[in-house]
Amino acid sequence: MALLIKNAHVLTLDAADREHARADILVRGRTIAAIGPDLAPPSGEDLRVIDAAGQLAMPGLVNAHFHSPGNFMRGMLDGLPLEIFMLYEVPPLTRGAPVKRLNYVRTMIGAMEMLKLGITTVMDDAFHIPVASAEGVDGIAEAYRDCGIRARLAIDQPNIVEYEKYPFLKEILPEDLRRDMEAAPLQSDAELLALYDHLIARWDGAADGRLGAALSCSAAQRVTVPYIEALSALSARRDLPFNVHILETKLQRVLGAEKFGKSLVRYVHDLGLLDERMVVIHAIWIDGEDIALLARSGATVAHNPICNLRLGSGIMPFRALRDAGVPICLGTDEATVDDSVNLWAVMKTAGLVHTLADVDYRTWPAAPEILRTMAAGGARALRWPDRIGALAAGREADIILVDLDTLAFTPLNDLRRQLVYCENGSSVRMTIVAGRVVCENGRLTMVDEAALKREARELMAQYRQDMRGFDAAARRLEVHYREMYRRAHARDMGLRRRLDGP
Repeated sequence: MALLIKNAHVLTLDAADREHARADILVRGRTIAAIGPDLAPPSGEDLRVIDAAGQLAMPGLVNAHFHSPGNFMRGMLDGLPLEIFMLYEVPPLTRGAPVKRLNYVRTMIGAMEMLKLGITTVMDDAFHIPVASAEGVDGIAEAYRDCGIRARLAIDQPNIVEYEKYPFLKEILPEDLRRDMEAAPLQSDAELLALYDHLIARWDGAADGRLGAALSCSAAQRVTVPYIEALSALSARRDLPFNVHILETKLQRVLGAEKFGKSLVRYVHDLGLLDERMVVIHAIWIDGEDIALLARSGATVAHNPICNLRLGSGIMPFRALRDAGVPICLGTDEATVDDSVNLWAVMKTAGLVHTLADVDYRTWPAAPEILRTMAAGGARALRWPDRIGALAAGREADIILVDLDTLAFTPLNDLRRQLVYCENGSSVRMTIVAGRVVCENGRLTMVDEAALKREARELMAQYRQDMRGFDAAARRLEVHYREMYRRAHARDMGLRRRLDGP
């Protein structure tokens, strides 16, 4: 099946940032065959012609950091500091719901929203409660396969005792709570690596290359050293992205000093793990030395500005990273901290929040830079830099059509600024992934949206009951985590990333 998109305004987001006031796009199979004015339709092929007059054709958006297990929890929690928030965010399993089906439906809810918004690619750093399983991994991957989105999937599973992930917590906790933490189920390095063998063997390259594996250790301080070293070696061997949350909060900066005597960026560097395949998630509480290490390594930083604001984590030093040559991508993080999966809102927030970082307005991110960060930065983070993130012959046909006759573009003064600051996803009229129309005029073409939403509501009824017991256990711990948080924030770490001081 071939597609011929006619008469579109085309924004390629390629390295030269080429734009065509009117052009056609010919898609053969999964890839773009040609872009140019008045292309001749191919003969002897099944062909669909799409008249895109008055519409913008651009690359599909790339959501480079996401956690699908949060999809049922939008609107459930107030803003809380990460370390306290995580007590409440980790969702329980619903009784009677097989984990594979729960993960499938939960993942679908986010994937369907992303496709409607023109997000064609996602990197899902999925966590599993209480332990990861092949069935749970398959449920997530099958959802991405069935809905038509492009995705990489990682297994985000810590494997050390909870109190070892934080400063001060072991000494703060009463003995009975320490024992409870020590008794909690943990998976060995070997068990988790076997699950990665399953993920890679079954899903890396599946759906004609639309799906891929990724790696994750959650965070360097949350796993054993042999496990993170094994993941890094696997990343190098298979050329897979390796997701690591690093220095999201001030408390993590304090942890590095207390437990390792160094920054957590320096910690992974000294282990020999910081390289061009690593996706360093958040990177807020980093200093100049950390930035230099990141720049030399070639690692990409995943910027999640809405999450950072929702949890009060702070403002990432965007300009310092960019000036040092560190690649940046954008992510929504999970629906629990964004309450949406809207990457348009993330782009706008990234364009706004950094105006607070420097009085020199010449350093503030401009709209073209934000778009490149989302597209090219996302493609690099996912290790697909020549496949996605731009429209060009030979690239994957991940294309969205945006209606330019909406209020967001009326009048049309500057296309890139209005994409970043005016559009919210409501102008997206068509989403194409790997040459297939997966959403058209708000209707998903590969799944039954109404049936999946009904099933999600049914699962959520039991989910809410389970959450009550889960919340009680979290409240039992919160007073001790609050004391840990207070102690950490009393430390002067020589960095200012929040408005309330160091």
